Amino acid sequence: MTDQNIYFDVNKQLWNNKTAVHMKSAFYDLAAFKAGKTSLNEIELEELGDVSGKKLLHLQCHFGMDTISWAKRGAETTGLDFSDKAIDAAKELAVEMGVNSQFVCSNVYDAGQHLSEKFDIVFTSYGTIGWLPDLNRWAAVIAERLKPGGVFYMVDFHPVVWMFDDTFSYFKYSYFNTGLPIEEENSGTYADRDADLRDKEYGWNHSLSDILNALIKAGLNIRLFNEHATSPYECFSNMVQTGPSSYQIAKMEDKLPMLYSIKAVYEK
Repeated sequence: MTDQNIYFDVNKQLWNNKTAVHMKSAFYDLAAFKAGKTSLNEIELEELGDVSGKKLLHLQCHFGMDTISWAKRGAETTGLDFSDKAIDAAKELAVEMGVNSQFVCSNVYDAGQHLSEKFDIVFTSYGTIGWLPDLNRWAAVIAERLKPGGVFYMVDFHPVVWMFDDTFSYFKYSYFNTGLPIEEENSGTYADRDADLRDKEYGWNHSLSDILNALIKAGLNIRLFNEHATSPYECFSNMVQTGPSSYQIAKMEDKLPMLYSIKAVYEK
C-alpha cells in the first residue's frame, strides 16, 4: 500500500464519520432541502448557467445534495465520492426525493475504473481539491470524462484561506504544495463544531497557478476565472455575516478573498 493510499483511507474514515452528523445538521438543513430548497448558491448558478438536458458529473459529491439539485434543474447527473457512507446516503436521498441521479463510490483518481461515459459538464465545489495531492492527475480525470467541447466548472475556497490557523490569527501553512500532506486532528466538524467527532485528516494546499496550469496542461481552455470576497457558508471560525448568505472573516472584511471560480472548455 502506498503512502497516498494510507492518507486516502484515513480521510475516507473521516468523511464516513462526518456523513451522519452532516445529514442531521442545521448547516445542511436536509428538511428544507427535501421540502424543495436548492443546495446550490448564486455563484455557481449564474456562472455555470443552464444545465437542462446536459449530462453532468459531480466529483466529490458528499451525500449528493448538489448532484440532486442540478438534476432538479434538468441535468442528467452522476455523483462520485470515495465515502461509501456518503454514497449510500446519496442513493437513499435520491430515491426518497424521486430524482434519477446516479451515484458511484470511487476515489477521484479511479473514476475511469468505474465510469466509461463522457459528460457535457464536470462540476466540483467547496472544499474538494485540498483532499487531493496531485492536481495533474485530477485534471487528467476531468479531461478524460468530458466530451469534446464539454465544460468544467468549479468554485472553491481561495488558497489564501487555507494558509491561516483555525482562528485566522496568523499564517500557519504554506501557500504552495510542498508535496507533504498537512496532518491535523480536529474535533467536531464545520457543520457542527460541537459534534462528538475527533478524527485525523490529511490535506494538501494548492496555489492558483498549480490549479490553472493543471487544467491547461490537460487540454482545458480557461474561459472564466473569478475571485470572490465573500463565502455563502459560515464554515470557518471567526466569521461575520455581511449580507444574505454572505460571510467574511472578522476584521478582514473586503480584504481577504474567500472564493475563486473557474469555467473551462475541453477542446482536444
